[in-house]
Amino acid sequence: MDYSMIGKIEKSKKYAEDPSRVTFNSFTLEFKGSNSSYTITLGPDGWHCSCPGFQKYGICPHIMSLERSFGPMLKREPLPYAPGQNVVSDVEKAKQYALEPDRIQFLSFNARFRGDHSEYTINYDNGHWDCDNDYFKSRGICSHTMAMERILKGMVKPLMMPTTES
Repeated sequence: MDYSMIGKIEKSKKYAEDPSRVTFNSFTLEFKGSNSSYTITLGPDGWHCSCPGFQKYGICPHIMSLERSFGPMLKREPLPYAPGQNVVSDVEKAKQYALEPDRIQFLSFNARFRGDHSEYTINYDNGHWDCDNDYFKSRGICSHTMAMERILKGMVKPLMMPTTES
């Protein structure tokens, strides 16, 4: 491992301590609920969850838990409660779900990442990472993607560290 990589690792640790550097533009993830798994998307048109509660009310405990867990990275107002929704039960479930990040598996995302000197776009698609940072383009890894992996630990497939051939 070279010294430039050591510097990138140190910077990624610092970046990961401040999730507000990240803004999710869109994502698709699988959420393991209490009874079944659901697909949740966030895009320009807002949220969607495949669960029956979202279909009926336009909000559900799965999305509420993501709003709680990823609030600084969403840069949007939480969805309002809906008439007829069992708010007390859904809030309790959302609180519990937010404490259990192993329920979440990101399938893909597009995010902006504010570094110290510039902003970069990170894409993730089923284990394949991409960043418009020059270091990433030359090495296949950068401090921004390493920070995202730290922030989303266990919810994404890990980056492969480059190896040096002997």
